[in-house]
Amino acid sequence: MMSHRAFRLFVVALLVATALPCSAQRKAVEAEHAMVVSAHELATQAGVEILKKGGNSIDAAVATGFAMAVTFPFAGNIGGGGFMLIHLADGRDLVIDYRETAPAAATRDMYLDAEDNVLKGPGSSTVGWRASGVPGTVAGFALAHQKYGSGKVKWAELLEPARRLAADGHIVSQETAERFQKEVELLEQFDETKRIYLKNGTLWKPGELWKQPELAATFARLQKHGPEEFYTGETARRIEEAMAKNNGTINRADLKSYKPVERVPLRGTYRGHEIVTVPPPSSGGIALLQMLAMLEPFEIGPLGHNSAAKYHLFVEVMRRAFRDRAERLGDPDFVKLSVQQLLDRSYLTGLMENYDPAKATPNEALAPSVPAPAEPQDTTHYSVIDAAGNAVSNTYTLNGAFGSGVTIPGTGILMNNEMDDFTAKVGVKNLFGLLQGPQNAIEPGKRPLSSMTPTFVRKDGNLLLITGSPGGPTIINTVLQVITNMIDHGMPVMAAVEAPRIHHQWIPDEMTHERYGISPDTAEKLRAMGHTVRERTSYEGANQGDAETIALDPQTGRRLGASDPRKPDAKAIGF
Repeated sequence: MMSHRAFRLFVVALLVATALPCSAQRKAVEAEHAMVVSAHELATQAGVEILKKGGNSIDAAVATGFAMAVTFPFAGNIGGGGFMLIHLADGRDLVIDYRETAPAAATRDMYLDAEDNVLKGPGSSTVGWRASGVPGTVAGFALAHQKYGSGKVKWAELLEPARRLAADGHIVSQETAERFQKEVELLEQFDETKRIYLKNGTLWKPGELWKQPELAATFARLQKHGPEEFYTGETARRIEEAMAKNNGTINRADLKSYKPVERVPLRGTYRGHEIVTVPPPSSGGIALLQMLAMLEPFEIGPLGHNSAAKYHLFVEVMRRAFRDRAERLGDPDFVKLSVQQLLDRSYLTGLMENYDPAKATPNEALAPSVPAPAEPQDTTHYSVIDAAGNAVSNTYTLNGAFGSGVTIPGTGILMNNEMDDFTAKVGVKNLFGLLQGPQNAIEPGKRPLSSMTPTFVRKDGNLLLITGSPGGPTIINTVLQVITNMIDHGMPVMAAVEAPRIHHQWIPDEMTHERYGISPDTAEKLRAMGHTVRERTSYEGANQGDAETIALDPQTGRRLGASDPRKPDAKAIGF
């Protein structure tokens, strides 16, 4: 007969298991022609507005991104950068890399004090006027529109939804109010930021109308004078003057010389599907393709979605890919690397030679010279597809939540703290407790390593999935799990997005899981194999990622929008 204690443990395990979103609690949004999915409903509406005006998915993605700068300021931006993966209806794929670059005044040791210690607080790589790379979002969006837009919608029209939202205001959601409150310590350090984002210290409340006239004026200048205004006009002047006044590092020459880069996507296969993703300086694409290649020899489906056996295998694969990420990757314009070698199937088979299905591989057996730096997890992702089949998977960021905390006076522009993605000091733990490598050292004009992983999946030549996520290093593993949920477990897209997620990045040597994400007995089985298992805390976000995803029904071609429930303001809208 079961003891009282055993019965209680059984009930707890049952409750946890039944709470897991392994089957969708809601259906994907279906549409015949087009779909936009983003982390904020008003930004999604901006993209749909442009599609209905005759714009294509690239035009809509630009409008969505500008609107996110107004409605989702902890990650949406014009003061940051990112990667746009584009699929054109004629079959071409391309990447626009609009990642931030280190300014000319940047130096390898710029974040070390007189005693050679890594700086903290204002003046460091994370906070204040010296933390920003040269922003790439406006230039990247402009290149996308000019070269791959429909030609039916003008640049000024793409900015209008964002300008209108900033000028007329929008209602503060509960999520937005909570994010302001959570980041008070950072935001109150800078007068302009405190005035705009903290309502001069009284804090915005859910349901209040929030207007941003300075940001609206910036959008109006960009509408009137074109995207170059950000880099050579009045906005550039204000950025330079504010930086000079506050001992910042970015000047007009840095802004004028910034150029986005068009890159060739990486391609791989997984169980008969083609995977199209981003190349360096994002590490995400290589790591994703490596993990899929390491998983392919194993039968994943029969293991069960939430089993200890499956999680053990996934953790071991994640560790090996992140080990390679740490040792080998950086900006390809500055670091010599062989993508072909890293994706070679025989090489990846060799990485799994010491895999034991019953026991965790000792971390020292995987260790290269130094691990990679940690990344803040406040980024955002959105996906778009139009009636013709043009598609965009876009991930962009300020790096940390609200970036450096700095708002350029008179512009409403929050600046990134992307310099923290570089190595502050080789061989010394950074603010996140990790050592950092020389391949990612600071150099003027260099782009820092990223984990952003906008991705397409194709089947039989047809587009099947558009996905990506925020989350720092967890991005890569979030995208991996969305893809394998659909391919290996046969989940519909909404279930694939809702399903619980795990993460391992080699260093620290621990598997994290979402709150209520695995049952206690599964965690104990993993510990018995030698894994350290930890539930994600509310401080870092009990949830992992935000996979705003679109799937295409292979039979009907209908667009299936899956907004991630981990973001309460997220919305999929189609027509």
